[in-house]
Amino acid sequence: MKTRRLLVALLIAVLVSGIFTLWIAGRLAHAHSGQRLQYYAAAHALDAGSVLAAADIKQIAWPNSMALVGAFVRPQDVIGRVVLFPVAAGQPLLESQLAAPGSGAGLSNKIPPGMRALSLKSDQVVGVAGFLFPGTHVDVLVTYTMPSSAMPVTSTVLQDAEILTAGQKMEPDPQGKPAPVDVVTLLVSPQDAERVVLASAQGRVHFVLRNGTDSAESAAAPIQLASLGQPDAVNRLPQPKAHPHVRAVAATPAPAKYNVQVISGDKSTTESFQ
Repeated sequence: MKTRRLLVALLIAVLVSGIFTLWIAGRLAHAHSGQRLQYYAAAHALDAGSVLAAADIKQIAWPNSMALVGAFVRPQDVIGRVVLFPVAAGQPLLESQLAAPGSGAGLSNKIPPGMRALSLKSDQVVGVAGFLFPGTHVDVLVTYTMPSSAMPVTSTVLQDAEILTAGQKMEPDPQGKPAPVDVVTLLVSPQDAERVVLASAQGRVHFVLRNGTDSAESAAAPIQLASLGQPDAVNRLPQPKAHPHVRAVAATPAPAKYNVQVISGDKSTTESFQ
């Protein structure tokens, strides 16, 4: 009898301990799955060039199983830095979206090392009717008068240049609406900057919008007024005059002379014929 009671008690103890173990394991698993990471995100939509303040950021919960590389967990690592690209409200802030600490604000953060930003005057017509947006690519043409001739010439001085800003905007309109601008800032190399500045001092600058996927450079020669309407590209520039080929012509030999003696009575004369 005692043995039976001991077996029943043992079975009850094992059953209770098993149920308790399962309950504890379930609570631990639930607690582990409910853990969330805390990242700092944009409190509202941020424009490129904005300097982050405390009011611009907020803390959000993020799934522990989807950790973000380059995200921020401390506000002091975010405040005071410059936004390089537009950020939507609620989007976690990443290291790649912000300028380096202490690098300052403004356009300088978007200029790669070794490159320069060059601003040129534009208007509604020269600016391709307001379709010059930041990020688009253009060719730069200049119309000027050559010192050796009073005839105007148009030449391409820069190809496939990226527009950094159109007016004071560093990002295009989300709706793609055209907007006239008076100044366009281009991303150029130091050598190209010198060429464009020199050319723009000689005449009027024109912008030619190109497809963003087309980076091929054209070898078109400068065109002058006299070449308008002539489809042959060879006539774009004055060509050196070809020297006519002089062919030596042999002199025609003089006709032979014939002498005839005429005798009349006692007189004799000589006549010459050709």
